[in-house]
Amino acid sequence: MKTSLKFLGAAGTVTGSKTLLQQAGRRILIDCGLFQGLKELRLLNWEDFPLDPVSIESLLLTHAHLDHCGYIPLLVKKGFRNPIHCTEPTVALSQIILTDSAKIQEEEAERANRYGYTKHHPAKPLYTRADVTHSMPFFTPHQYREWVIINEYFKFQFLNAGHILGSAMVEVKAGDKKILFSGDLGRARPMLLRPPAHPPGADVLVLESTYGDRFHPQVDAKEELHEIIWGCYEKNGTLIVPTFAVERAQELLFLLAQLRREARLPELPIFLDSPMGINATDVYLQAEGWHRLSAEQLTDMSTVAHLITDVQTSKAVVADPRPKIVLAGSGMITGGRVLHYLSRHLADPRSTVLLVGYQAAGTRGRALEEGATELKFFGEYHPVKAEVRKISSLSGHADQGEIMQWLRRFKRAPKQVLLNHGEPQAAHALRVKIEYELGWPCAVVQPGRDYTF
Repeated sequence: MKTSLKFLGAAGTVTGSKTLLQQAGRRILIDCGLFQGLKELRLLNWEDFPLDPVSIESLLLTHAHLDHCGYIPLLVKKGFRNPIHCTEPTVALSQIILTDSAKIQEEEAERANRYGYTKHHPAKPLYTRADVTHSMPFFTPHQYREWVIINEYFKFQFLNAGHILGSAMVEVKAGDKKILFSGDLGRARPMLLRPPAHPPGADVLVLESTYGDRFHPQVDAKEELHEIIWGCYEKNGTLIVPTFAVERAQELLFLLAQLRREARLPELPIFLDSPMGINATDVYLQAEGWHRLSAEQLTDMSTVAHLITDVQTSKAVVADPRPKIVLAGSGMITGGRVLHYLSRHLADPRSTVLLVGYQAAGTRGRALEEGATELKFFGEYHPVKAEVRKISSLSGHADQGEIMQWLRRFKRAPKQVLLNHGEPQAAHALRVKIEYELGWPCAVVQPGRDYTF
């Protein structure tokens, strides 16, 4: 019996993950993410979904990042009414991330309409917080290594991917075939999590390739952060860290707590100005067994920063000229409270903007990373005079070496490897590496094409 895969997103890009798996006319979807970054990609979110959502029998969600879960409220709005299978932490984190996404969309639409910087009249959000609320009852939580039967054609289990809290790779049995979806594969030695599970055998491997063409620097992230903090402090500046609310915020809090415990931080106030980051940290505190932190480490991590939840306090901290350390979303500077801090500090040569994760093409974060001299937000151009730094060693994605190390643990070579979730250069470099060193058939997936086996 023929089985087919079609990549509706994350093909030639790292965003919009949606993979359709079909057998005997039955359909399941792996991930359902938003396209982000370049305008031409973001516009894809507004296009008609390429199939009837009612026909999808189950959605298997690998983790709670927006590029994997962000389209779910729209899918439900369009008629999907079946289970959304994921791990327990992914349910909690998805609600946080989707609610924040809807809130930002509502606020940006309202601001665009109020100040008239929209080409669409009126500007509208892709979905609302009410749409998110309507989606949550379909989320169905599972443990790792728990086999779940969808129907007579498909069953699956989640395995630890080590990328963010609750992240999973998905092993699907489709008749006599076994397909493994890596999801976003974590580092070999994650800071807060257990490392990715060893891969089971598979006929087909769908593998992410975000960093398929590079190696992460072999540096100590804590020491690098320590040096950047003191450099900014000595200039009497403010350190602005655009922060991903899930995992990266907790890693930064963990490192700051370690530095404080070692008495190696200057006398600077630390603020976490991210309601979503605060809520995600609370999920960590409640997710016993899903990470490797002790009770003492959790306490240190959750108390090292002043937590800002309300808008008035946020405005007061933005307006306060005194030097400080601020962690604020969003991590790629696509929206969120970090923009208000940048509007005040981006033009200040005493201040530092610290990038701490992957910056997708077309985002303000990528522009800063590539040396932009100005950024546009709030309808205006803001000059970049602050120092821009990056810590690459904090990435939550495996690099080329770690991917290859993980692949060598396969007990039985896959008959086919399909590379997704990577920009073209990264994906093609990884394909060459896999074919040359392992001799496995490997292809970089194309959007919308059927792969039948």
